[in-house]
Amino acid sequence: MAENNQEIINPLVKERPSSYADKLGRLYISTISKNSKKEKGQFFTPIEIADFMGKQIYVNKSSISILDPGCGIGMLSCSLIENITKDNAIRNIKLIVYEIDISVLPYTKLVLDYLRETLKKNGTELSYTINNEDFVLSNYQALDLQPRMMQDELEKFDIIISNPPYFKLSKEDIRVKVSQSIINGQPNIYSLFMAISSCLLNDDGQLIFIVPRSFTSGRYFRLFRNFFLNNIQVSFIHLFNTRKDTFSKDNVLQETLILKGKKKTFSNIDNSIIISSSQGINDLDIPKQKSYPLKDLIDTDSVEKIIHLPVNTEEEEIIKLFKTWTGSLNKYDIQISTGPVVAFRSEEFLLENPETDNAPLFWLHNVIKMLVDHPVYRKDKKQYMIISHESRAILLPNKNYVFLRRFSSKDDKSRLIAAPYFCSTSKANFIGVENKLNYIYRPKGHLERFETMGISALLDSDLFDTYFRTFNGNVNVSATELREMPMPPLEIIKEIGKQLILKNDFSIENVNEIVNSFFKI
Repeated sequence: MAENNQEIINPLVKERPSSYADKLGRLYISTISKNSKKEKGQFFTPIEIADFMGKQIYVNKSSISILDPGCGIGMLSCSLIENITKDNAIRNIKLIVYEIDISVLPYTKLVLDYLRETLKKNGTELSYTINNEDFVLSNYQALDLQPRMMQDELEKFDIIISNPPYFKLSKEDIRVKVSQSIINGQPNIYSLFMAISSCLLNDDGQLIFIVPRSFTSGRYFRLFRNFFLNNIQVSFIHLFNTRKDTFSKDNVLQETLILKGKKKTFSNIDNSIIISSSQGINDLDIPKQKSYPLKDLIDTDSVEKIIHLPVNTEEEEIIKLFKTWTGSLNKYDIQISTGPVVAFRSEEFLLENPETDNAPLFWLHNVIKMLVDHPVYRKDKKQYMIISHESRAILLPNKNYVFLRRFSSKDDKSRLIAAPYFCSTSKANFIGVENKLNYIYRPKGHLERFETMGISALLDSDLFDTYFRTFNGNVNVSATELREMPMPPLEIIKEIGKQLILKNDFSIENVNEIVNSFFKI
């Protein structure tokens, strides 16, 4: 830390420790590159959010222990402790923090020293320990709910507060290998922080995290959701209706939420959850809040345990509507799969222009709402494939399908973008579907024309898009989620398709009008 920054480093008279932490955080951020922050998954908590999180925790003990894994500058610890010591009932606080980034530790120590001095003036003793260690590698044994002999007993805490790092881990990462019990596919490190922390609470302990929404659904987080919800009684979730100012000083467009819960025990089972929301940071002091029965938001008896997060009456009513439907693609003998053509592995079969014996190849950009547009020539997106003995393994028989984009842009108005494909479109016996598309089909038989159109219309409708957004917090459209998504009776699906075809108007306005005429919200 340069000497010309001493006036910034020294706290002002009676300055709040959290305000001091915010000041040092800004100083530290100015010294590191964007790439460095991204590699570390390091996004410091704005003081407004830290204050909001601190105000959600209540304690009635004179001595407490606090854990802050991945503490960064110490902002969350400061805001939490400022809040819980307002009435001076707490006399002793033991604070344990973890921070792997050695470059931030001098700032962290300044903040925690100042916090300790401030508390002492008000009659509260603070002892703190900074662990310059990887939190996951130091505590992964907590995931073993039946500890092995000779295993050291891990310390438990009254409160855990965290803004953990966010980044995906490779399969070869040692942290993945020691956390296999909660991992399915490629994990994000924040879920390991949450899972381990859920095991480090005292029986009456509380935790509060700010994390991405991505864990609320999807196959990759299924094991984690089951583990976490078995350990933690979620009591409060706050949503931000905009991505842009949650971590604005880090230029992060991450869709995040704040989750609070308590250690689940037989004596404290609560069947309600508060959903809170704000547009962003500026209206955090006046959030909209509503209490829901837990069963309305999480089907705890299901394998997936998807978490629905409504923020208004319309979304509540849509969730209720979907819960009345007992159908699904699986129940109608309809399947959804991912396109088998991986372009860079199939280059030898790809063609720029049609030849005598070839198949059309459909990419993500060929699919827009209610329309498969082909060919659409783009650089490195060849529109045809050779039909040969070698390529047959990755080609599909030419029959009726619904194509659905696997990914959407964060700025897309809709998460679900689907289109009907009819076999009459091409004279070829086979077609190619690229890996960034899902395709919906009937394995034993043929999707009827009305079914194909009706399923496409439902997926493209505002009704389904709104429902999907209540549980999906990322840009991926998982085949697993679509397989299990409730669907109306097959007769209604066919009738929607029939009406669209008879009107010969496939605009989204008409799709919404017809779909909404069947379901009153």
